[in-house]
Amino acid sequence: MVNAKTYSQKPSEVSRRWILIDASEAPVGRIATKIATYLTGKYKPTFTAHIDGGDYVIVINAKDAVFTGNKENDKKYYRHSGFPGGIKDATVAEVREKYPERLIELAVKGMLPKNKLSSERMKRLRVFAGSDHSHTAQTPEKVEVK
Repeated sequence: MVNAKTYSQKPSEVSRRWILIDASEAPVGRIATKIATYLTGKYKPTFTAHIDGGDYVIVINAKDAVFTGNKENDKKYYRHSGFPGGIKDATVAEVREKYPERLIELAVKGMLPKNKLSSERMKRLRVFAGSDHSHTAQTPEKVEVK
């Protein structure tokens, strides 16, 4: 029998791709799971849990993000200033009007593992409200989300 060893990726061996995802194609939850998979690099055969081997992800059309059901008016986003009585809330419609990028960012952040690598992974997520982005020089690969 062959003595097979478990492969462990080193930080110098990490190769990153640029991925382009259109947020107007599928519901936000499905898009967020796909983005989280690319940011963590779990789809790669070289995945190692303690090494950040994920890709860069560009999301376009965040203002047209799809929410199913009545989430547009019922779902609330909460934030707190840290002071007593400092809690504020906003519906999806209010957040979409003012900061459409946050809809995708918050969904993806919730699906990433809560560890020391999550902040670096979130830095590789680029969200744009419209269909144009500033990363054409990186020639991102378009990925379909079903």
